[in-house]
Amino acid sequence: MATSSTPHTGAGQAPPGPPRRRPGRAELRRWRQYLADEKAEAAVYRDLASRRSGEEREILLALADAEGRHEAHWRELLGEDVGRPRRGDVRTLALGFLARRFGSVFVLALAQQAESRSAYESDSDATVTMAADERIHEEVVRSLAARGRSRISGSFRAAVFGANDGLVSNLALVLGIGASGATTRVVLLTGLAGLLAGALSMGAGEYVSVRSQRELLEASAPSVRASAAVPYLDVDANELELVYRARGMSPAEAREHAAQVLSAGGVTHDGADVDRHEAIGTGLGAAVSSFCFFASGAAIPVIPYLAGLSGTAAVLVSAGLVGVALLGTGAVVGVLSGASPLARAVRQLAIGYGAAGTTYVLGLVFGASTS
Repeated sequence: MATSSTPHTGAGQAPPGPPRRRPGRAELRRWRQYLADEKAEAAVYRDLASRRSGEEREILLALADAEGRHEAHWRELLGEDVGRPRRGDVRTLALGFLARRFGSVFVLALAQQAESRSAYESDSDATVTMAADERIHEEVVRSLAARGRSRISGSFRAAVFGANDGLVSNLALVLGIGASGATTRVVLLTGLAGLLAGALSMGAGEYVSVRSQRELLEASAPSVRASAAVPYLDVDANELELVYRARGMSPAEAREHAAQVLSAGGVTHDGADVDRHEAIGTGLGAAVSSFCFFASGAAIPVIPYLAGLSGTAAVLVSAGLVGVALLGTGAVVGVLSGASPLARAVRQLAIGYGAAGTTYVLGLVFGASTS
């Protein structure tokens, strides 16, 4: 315990100076909260590590150990004033709940944000080393989250953008037709037609895109026939060197690499082409995913009309349901990108409502002009 007669020197602090005054109630309360937060954060990393293996597990356990060192600092400062165990803040507790049940890249993205909010840099009771640790922890978690983002980037892009396109385009279509004075039956049929047409268009476009990208990669991949010809090359002429120079190596690098390949009796491959093909996925899989995600989003604006609502009530319910969905997709994008979920959710909502509002106004204008 830090008292007027016993100065405290934490890890990373300068040598002892003048004796410290006895901490006040506000300081003790703050230190106890720091202690509880560090314990909760260490538990989050251990829970995440329990769902990982290999290097990622070791890194997460090392982060938990580092939070344990910070916990020891606050425990030493408090001494006999440590008091009853406190609970971590709401965000950390929620993070722990998610880590125990999911352990996904979403939790890592949230942990990254939590590390970036550390108050140690502005708190004189925390050591310089602890503040530096938190900055490094943010980068470590950012890197771990980036691994997860890269693994789900393709499917995540298809899911979010497909669903978002369905939400916005069909809401705009339904509201525009509804505002023109069309009957509920016409609005419903228009919404269903928009759902089907948009989903088919998205699926076809994704199929063509993925197939074209795979074909481009296949055209650029090394030929198997060239590999089979290597053992019969003239070692002195070493024409294999030209292959590597054409791929961008310097003459010296190409000569050395060709010599290594010739001595091994074959062309070496690093598996990059296979990895790129796997990252792109199949055209059919991408098409089906895009179709389903767009359809799931486009179905939401039609629900009120399917339920029998009409007029202003149907418009309000449709817009409300789509608004909730847009907030959800925006928040997910924010979490995975390491940005503020609230800001991304509001941005998504503003864009969607802006597009739908435009077509609604056009529907009112053209409906009035033709009546």
